[in-house]
Amino acid sequence: MKKQNLGIILIVLGALMLILSYFADLVDYNFYNIGALIVIIAGIVTHIVVTKRS
Repeated sequence: MKKQNLGIILIVLGALMLILSYFADLVDYNFYNIGALIVIIAGIVTHIVVTKRS
């Protein structure tokens, strides 16, 4: 796996967590949604940092 794909994978993982929380009726649990938000933000930051370095 390339390092450049790590940020994109984290963003997609966070989005999948939000989609699954909707279908699994976990929307009311804030810790799950905040966790997905943190994963998405970490993915965005990782993607920016890796792209700037290469």
